[in-house]
Amino acid sequence: MGALMMHVWLAAALGVSLCTAAPVSGGLQVFVTTHVSVQRGHTTTLPCWLNPPQSAEGLEVRWFRPDHFESPIMFYREERFQDSSQQASYMGRVSFGLKDAASGGLTAGDLSLRLQNATIEDAGDYTCYVSSDLSDQGYDRASVSLTVTEMGTSPLLSAEWKEDHMVNMSCESEGWYPEPSLRWSDQKQVLTPESLKYSKDSSGLLFVHSWLLVSSSTEVSCTVGISNKEPKEARVRLENHPQPESGSSAAGWVAFALLLIAMLVLLGVLYYKKREKKDKSGNVHTDENHALLPKEVLSTASKFYVNVTLDKNPTNQYLRIKNGILRDAQCDFPDGEKVTCLTAIKGTPGFSSGQHYWEVSLGKKDPIVGSQNVLVGRSYKCNCHPSGCFSKYI
Repeated sequence: MGALMMHVWLAAALGVSLCTAAPVSGGLQVFVTTHVSVQRGHTTTLPCWLNPPQSAEGLEVRWFRPDHFESPIMFYREERFQDSSQQASYMGRVSFGLKDAASGGLTAGDLSLRLQNATIEDAGDYTCYVSSDLSDQGYDRASVSLTVTEMGTSPLLSAEWKEDHMVNMSCESEGWYPEPSLRWSDQKQVLTPESLKYSKDSSGLLFVHSWLLVSSSTEVSCTVGISNKEPKEARVRLENHPQPESGSSAAGWVAFALLLIAMLVLLGVLYYKKREKKDKSGNVHTDENHALLPKEVLSTASKFYVNVTLDKNPTNQYLRIKNGILRDAQCDFPDGEKVTCLTAIKGTPGFSSGQHYWEVSLGKKDPIVGSQNVLVGRSYKCNCHPSGCFSKYI
């Protein structure tokens, strides 16, 4: 008998821990499950039922939030839903549900509320209220607390080495609800953070950030989680990090600045030389129509003008003609830069005395242009060919 009584007592104790009955007002008696948890975006049921079981189809059933009796989230009366006073945020998301798979629904006194797509704003207390027009039944009510949860991201660890072999460890995670707990630990003990801060985003989810200083040769873990859910953990093993030499950072910046300056100077020199070469090319190399003699000399010399035509097939190995242009051959001249018979070429007409003037067009790259050693008015005659040679002025 003693064992039987103990079994009955335990069963009663377990029943009290799972549900609560509101004080009786008349014949109706309401029971609820006092605490319900749901993940954000999911569907849940807030259990509420009559005991002893009876049909609730002819009763008034009202679910409402604190201080919102006149604007319930669900209102059932006269065997139909009354939507005119329903809170707008719950439209299309609430209906009668079943407290368990064996429930007979409203006809068996099951007044449970089914809530779809739970949001952060849905968290809080809900009251299940039932009343009857019959004077002997009266009314009754009971409250359910709803917790909406959201699991955030895995913790993100970062390390910044400091002096004296210390490391500034940082841990952060986002997307949690309700406010998560954050715990630091090493292989031996729980660590106390230097800072622990929370912030909330536009959707109501929470962000947590914390940091602390630890030895550079240890293993550190950061755990973030909420009640009754598996926490998320990040772990890192720190190794001794070489300490930077004093002033090394500044020295590095100085070296970089010097290198940058050297590169800029080099580019400037190259640009200046290129510009100088271009200027010289434009100033020294005259156009082929530019006269090398003063106008007075040209006026006198033009009286003795002769149109000289060069031999198109020269036998001189040191000269060549291509497209009517006379060029030196690609070879070394035995007489160097002097003008001798080695660099002479025949032309017509020929002459052996008197004064004669003819014009020569020089290309922009011809080294004779602009030379200070050019002498005008004296010819040098070569006797290297019996038929006569072309006189080349120097």
